[in-house]
Amino acid sequence: MKWSQMRSPSPTVAARKAPVAPTRPRRFVFLLLDRFTLIAFASAIEPLRLANQVSGKKLYSWVLAGESGQEARCSNGTVVRLDIGLEEILRDDTVVVCGGLDVAEATSKPILNWLRREARRGAAIGALCTGAWAVARAGLLEGRRATIHWENQDSFAEDFEDVRLTKSVFVIDGNRMTSAGGTASIDLMLRVVAQDHGEQLANTVADQLIYNSIRTDQDSQRMSIPTRIGVRHPKLAQVIARMEANLEDPISPAKLAEDAGMSTRQLERLFRRYLNRSPKRYNMEIRLQKARNLLMQTEMSVINVALACGFASPSHFSKCYRAQYATTPYRERGTSGAPSGADAG
Repeated sequence: MKWSQMRSPSPTVAARKAPVAPTRPRRFVFLLLDRFTLIAFASAIEPLRLANQVSGKKLYSWVLAGESGQEARCSNGTVVRLDIGLEEILRDDTVVVCGGLDVAEATSKPILNWLRREARRGAAIGALCTGAWAVARAGLLEGRRATIHWENQDSFAEDFEDVRLTKSVFVIDGNRMTSAGGTASIDLMLRVVAQDHGEQLANTVADQLIYNSIRTDQDSQRMSIPTRIGVRHPKLAQVIARMEANLEDPISPAKLAEDAGMSTRQLERLFRRYLNRSPKRYNMEIRLQKARNLLMQTEMSVINVALACGFASPSHFSKCYRAQYATTPYRERGTSGAPSGADAG
């Protein structure tokens, strides 16, 4: 979907609200955290480069920053040379924190202090992928709408209750913007270009990227349930959606069947036919997956993780976890950092 296909104001209103060209290029300061995700970063900087190229003007500029001021390593091992360290930047700069793996470990006190200082001085603050965790840790997302890679949603919600977390591909809330990672950075930056210089330029940039399905902040990160499971069955999707929404307080198969307008036996047959497992087993697997994410990405106690995933006792949780992952929750916690990050973002 092109920007021009979206609902737009009348020509008179549009003319009155047309973007005003800035007196100098808008500058982005990309803060590259250790083991940042390259695809999210590249997907953010390339639309800016192309906006300059196709317009024939220097509309945007950028510098790469990092704690060392020398170089930063991304999650695939590639090393990127930095332009600056944690030094004072311009008041009207836009900082974009690029996160990736083990974001808590990569977010040092100097980085947090730098983010807080630059935000106080007036810089807009953005984040890509798990970079949202660093911005939230700095206290810069309190009361704001934000997003983060879907794999980190559960742990982020536990760590930052004051942030209004969404499942959108990107969010712009005032002078804060966050992107879920991966190619969602393209959608975010196309929105920025459209806001700064108009939809026509954003569409032209999208064409240069061979990106013919521009998403908005109303689009969700993950595929629909039928697409994810490879089955287009309305009642099956309905039941799975209810399971996913009630992991902390699981609903019995009998109740799920009743609410879906079928018998328990029919529900059993439906799951066996399409997913080769019982409803009870499927529900257990998605609860354990959430538990594993929380163990690996947060500092929650094992008992609290168990409760958050619908297990009444630690012993039952440990037994089920061992059966699924061939290790105990305690050993999993002992071998993982908190929180890590989704390399896919």
